[in-house]
This record gives sequence, C-alpha cells and structure tokens, in this order.
Amino acid sequence: MKYFNPANLAIIACPGGDIFAEEVISHLRSKYRHNRKQTVNEISKLYNVDPDYASLQIDLINKIVVRSSSSLSGTSRLTDHKFRVPVKFTQFPNGEVKSEIEESIRGKDVYVFQDVENRYPVKFASGTVTNLSINDHLMTLFVTIDATRQAGAERITLVIPNYPYARQHKAKGREGLSASRIGKIFESLGVDRIITLDIHSRDIINAFDKIRLENLHASFQIIQTLSKMDGILNDDFVVVSPDTGAVDRNKFFASALKKPLALLYKERDYSKVSRDASQSNISQIRLLGDVQDKTVFMADDMLGTGGTLIKGMRHLKENGARRIICSVSLPLFSGNAIEHFDEAYREGLFYRIIGTNAVYQEEVIKKDWYISVNISRLFAHVISRLHQNQSVSSLLDNAVIINRLVSQTMTSESQNELPFHNGV
Repeated sequence: MKYFNPANLAIIACPGGDIFAEEVISHLRSKYRHNRKQTVNEISKLYNVDPDYASLQIDLINKIVVRSSSSLSGTSRLTDHKFRVPVKFTQFPNGEVKSEIEESIRGKDVYVFQDVENRYPVKFASGTVTNLSINDHLMTLFVTIDATRQAGAERITLVIPNYPYARQHKAKGREGLSASRIGKIFESLGVDRIITLDIHSRDIINAFDKIRLENLHASFQIIQTLSKMDGILNDDFVVVSPDTGAVDRNKFFASALKKPLALLYKERDYSKVSRDASQSNISQIRLLGDVQDKTVFMADDMLGTGGTLIKGMRHLKENGARRIICSVSLPLFSGNAIEHFDEAYREGLFYRIIGTNAVYQEEVIKKDWYISVNISRLFAHVISRLHQNQSVSSLLDNAVIINRLVSQTMTSESQNELPFHNGV
C-alpha cells in the first residue's frame, strides 16, 4: 500500500523554468490523484468500509501529519495540493535580481526548477520583460537557492535539465574547470541533489563531494517516437555515432534496437570556435561502417549551432545514406541554427530531428522536420519517487522497458499494426 501524502513536496520555478515546471506539476497531480484513489480502494477492501469514509480518514491522518511537521494550514485540501510555491522575482535597474518566497517552506522537500537555456522573454514582478542570458538565469538560480535555504527547507533538489557550463568539463592549458566550479557553488549553497538530462560528461558527476546527481535519459521516449514512424525500425537501418564522444550513447541505441553501429570519426581544428553552422571547426571526416541505401539514426546529447551535425549528415549522404534521422536530448539551436537546418532540410540532408522539451523552444517546434518529445512525465516520476525515498534505478536505466517496446513494435509491424504505448 502506497502512502501518498504530498503536502511536504514543494516546487519553486525560476523565471525561464516555469513552463517546464508546470508540465511536471500536471503529471505530479495526476500521479498523486491516482495513488490516492488506489490507497482508498485498498483501505476500503481491507477494512470493509465505505470508500468515502476511507477517504475522510486519509485526509484526517495527512492533516495531522502535516500540522505536526510544518506550518501548513489544516484547512487546505491535500487532495488538491498545488505543489508550486509562489515566489516574487524582482530585477533591479542595475541588473541584480532578488527572490522572495511568499509561503512557508520550513521543513519541506523543495525542488527548484530552472532552464538556463531559455532565450525567450521572461517577466519579473516589477513588470520588466527581458531576455536573460545563461549567466542571468544562473544568478537567478543562485539567489533562489539561497532564499530557499534561508527559508528553512529540509532538502533542496535542483531540476536543471540542461546542466550549465557542461561543455567546460576538462581543462586544456590554462582553462578553468567551469562545470566542476558550478557544482561546487551549488554545494556551498546547500543543494542536496541535482536532477538533469543527459549530462555532457561523467567527469562532472565525479566532481561532487556531497551532491547526488540523477542523470536521466530520454532514450525510451526517443525510441518510442521512432517506433511510431511507420515501418522505420524494420527498414535497412543503421545507428551511426556522430563522433567518438557519443559512441557509448549510440552503442546503447544500437544494442536496444538490435541494429549495426557505425562511426563518424572527425578531426578538428581547435584553434577555430564554431559560432554558427557555417563555421564548423571540423577539418576532416571519416566514416567507419556502411550506410549505403540505409536509414541512418544518430543520437547526441545537445545541438548548439548545428554546424558539426550538418557537416556529418552531408558526409553520410555523400556515402549513400538514403534517409537520416537525428535525436538530441538538449536542442539548443543557438544563433541562426534553425535557418541552417531549414536550408539543410530543403537540400535533403536529413528526414527528421527529434528533440525534447527540456529546453524551451517556440520557433523550431513549428518546423515540419522537427519532432518534440515530452519528458516532463519522466521528471515527475523521478521527483515523486525521490520524495517518497523510493528507488529510481529503473527510471535511470530503462533498458528493460526499451527492449519490451522494441519487441512489441517489431511484432506489431510484422502484423501491420501499431503498438499501444503507455510511456514512462
């Protein structure tokens, strides 16, 4: 029997992260309503009492627990818990920001959401509407964490699907280890845990002394999307790693889909910095494997300017690839990347780009060539399990459900039927 009291679970959304937070909250409400209904039915059968009476008793017990552990008013209905805590964000004329938490969170398990890559206008309490840089979003996150700790939160978890400065995870020459330094700042502010998506390097995970990092993957949702493309997994299909750094990720997809694996080996000129898709620093590409007349699938963790990916797709086309599909967990589309992908699509270099809603986008989701995959339900499941101190290993390593999905897809396609998907 599951105990479902959600009253001590609180969500704070920074400007930029509020849209993703609301999507996750929607799934949390649905999940806890389901858990409540299940608990009521179990108690009703176990003690042979009316379901309405069992429901009232659960409310009574939950309110007693909440009133003894926090300052929450006993008049609120826990069945309709809103989860989100109101916060007033102020931006001053000199650019400084302030976070004021407007409700008691003392003793609560708090999850702070932020999307540091949100480049669309956000609104502050003063009425100011402005576009924020990654550094602006990060500073807002810092002051919000500090306010959360000062307000007496028992545990603070950051929900940052795109870990900031993740590409600065190893030093060359006199560079700094910025990814590690950001983590140290989070630790110094009292963060207990971070939930992120497809972190760029495992070196970052090893940089923490105290923080526990939950690194989620969108592999199930991506394969589920592929399975809905009529007949594509039964096609002459090959998985191609876009570079050596992405081999493990693409090896996972090749193993799950039971397809061959190829590799694009790229030599780079690191004296050049890629500022847009037309200025890639790749000097030479070599293909290890066969893509002639095949459907190619490539997976990567993030897409910035897109120049590297476009150059790789052109090389695959020159080597006979019939159709190219790419997936990216973090679709940043920096600079004028969308324009370059429009041009590449018209040129016939690729068939589809699959991305997640981990990064808020408005323009690219309108494109015919782009498929947006919603991962908010996955984050909701992880948050719910962490809040209840349950294991999340099955959500972090989803190979079992992926194998079941692929087997189901293959069987149904052989019978000219599409499978029914429950999702994660």
